Amino acid sequence: MTEGSGADPGVGASAERPRVALFRPDDERLASAVATLEGLGVDPLADPLLAIEPSGAVPRTDADYVVLTSKTGADLLPADWSPGGATVCAIGERTAEALAAVGHPPDVVPETYSSTGLLAALEDRVAGARVEVARSDHGSAVLLDGLDAAGAFHHETVLYRLVRPEEAGESTDAVAAGEVAAVLFTSSLTVEHFLEAAEARGGLDGAMTGLERTVVGAIGEPTRETAAAHGIAVDVVPETASFEALARAVVDRLSP
Repeated sequence: MTEGSGADPGVGASAERPRVALFRPDDERLASAVATLEGLGVDPLADPLLAIEPSGAVPRTDADYVVLTSKTGADLLPADWSPGGATVCAIGERTAEALAAVGHPPDVVPETYSSTGLLAALEDRVAGARVEVARSDHGSAVLLDGLDAAGAFHHETVLYRLVRPEEAGESTDAVAAGEVAAVLFTSSLTVEHFLEAAEARGGLDGAMTGLERTVVGAIGEPTRETAAAHGIAVDVVPETASFEALARAVVDRLSP
């Protein structure tokens, strides 16, 4: 959407309740996100463009540091897994809460909930240390490259794969039809899966055109950069990388 413009408040729902598309996995996160948007007075269009396939792998137990980058990863830890004497690190508050819930409260949670934020918290202490990074198969290279630069010896364990459900993609048709006032991209992968779904449904050009008249929100700078690389202009990036912050910032942008 052009900077400074506003979405048609009547698009996709009513003048009182603009329609907002979200793409979280179909679990408690989707339900929570829908409730958040409803509480903000908009009409959620839930289109789960991500599905989780556990790999069955478990993090190593011989590391000096163990890094979990998502709530999903923490939830998938086996009940009998233990970090031993390792320093446990969580990238964000939700991951920290999930780790605490399974008996592994983190020792390190960065002020900025991102790979860059975690690196800033660790870079002065991990030289020569063994760092276990447990995450999805789509983890950013930023974290591993930063650990290398800091002199750490890292090992990555893929706890789960993120795939696009074949039946997903309703939102791409709605965007192309001008029925959506805003979209909420919560990861680089949601951007990529949105475009893949649009192409699979034969509507990529229409979806890209529709995004130009839609308020586009990205949860953080890496997601914004991915969108930009695909030719999508992002209108809103919240100061805090959380769904709640993203939703509020986008709804504020939609307000007259």
